[in-house]
Amino acid sequence: MKKSVKVTALLLTLVMVVVFAACGAKTNDATVTDGDKVFRVGVIQLLEHDALNANYQGFVDKLNELMPGQVEIDYQNAQGEQTNCTTIVNKFVSDDVDMIFAIATPAAQAAKAATSDIPILISSVTDPKEAALVDSNEVPGGNLTGTSDLNPIEQQSDLLLQLVPDAKTVGVFYNSGEDNSIFQYNLAKAALEAKGIEVQAYTVSDATQLETVAQSSVGKIDAAYIGTDNLIASSMGTISKVLTEAGIPIICGEENMVVNGGTATYGLNYYNLGVKTAEMAYDVLVNGADTATMAIQYLPAEELDFSVNKEILAQLNIELPAELEAQLAD
Repeated sequence: MKKSVKVTALLLTLVMVVVFAACGAKTNDATVTDGDKVFRVGVIQLLEHDALNANYQGFVDKLNELMPGQVEIDYQNAQGEQTNCTTIVNKFVSDDVDMIFAIATPAAQAAKAATSDIPILISSVTDPKEAALVDSNEVPGGNLTGTSDLNPIEQQSDLLLQLVPDAKTVGVFYNSGEDNSIFQYNLAKAALEAKGIEVQAYTVSDATQLETVAQSSVGKIDAAYIGTDNLIASSMGTISKVLTEAGIPIICGEENMVVNGGTATYGLNYYNLGVKTAEMAYDVLVNGADTATMAIQYLPAEELDFSVNKEILAQLNIELPAELEAQLAD
């Protein structure tokens, strides 16, 4: 009987050693032990427009490249409605997804309000600190981090003066209900006023107001500036029709806005922004990186895209300066 007890104790000891060794392997090398795990990522996109779509596609493509066969994406579009954002992220929380990827500020704010436990990656948010999403952009301090689409507003204001050197008054159009649109307005106002330009603000709170507000600016401004404002970006055709017909060029926040009716931009590549966010997501999901200490990331200045809408330039009778034409050829 005593011999049997000793054998049993020995077996138990060996089992415990194996269990602890396995646990140690999981802690030290998550890549090996999670090799067959499928991670569920809930994606919430505020609304449908080209920049946000590119942001999403870059994220998905890179994540699938880094983790082939290991990612299950639940994509949801809130159609521009804050109540939809709340409903979507609450469903992600109840489904206990492994990560939430929130595209644009209102979607990110809804995700932050819904959970303090599930890791959240954000993108297409101009200033996460200004939007009350993080303690600071350098040290987020919670379960949320990601990438910023902060505009190169200084370069964009320089571009405006290259194309419209006699401009005296610039209208800045933005959504008064989105924190980061207000933030961009303040940056643009400061940059333009520093160059001696008078700034007039034109605000909207929904897309149905855009045509009327654009019409109200005709005869009062020499050029327009629109940052990466999600509401206006999704309706560029509307504002372009009014302003272009009135001879008013539009400097935009990013390339897709130019394609859809703007005049020109130095802008971010939103696909690349999604790629950078996916790399951060991989570090969190696979390598166990802590969102609380992962700084908000930005695309480097050398990745800016210069783009013009030559059809719009022709309508405005603006000749592209030689130095800008050379950039298109590069």
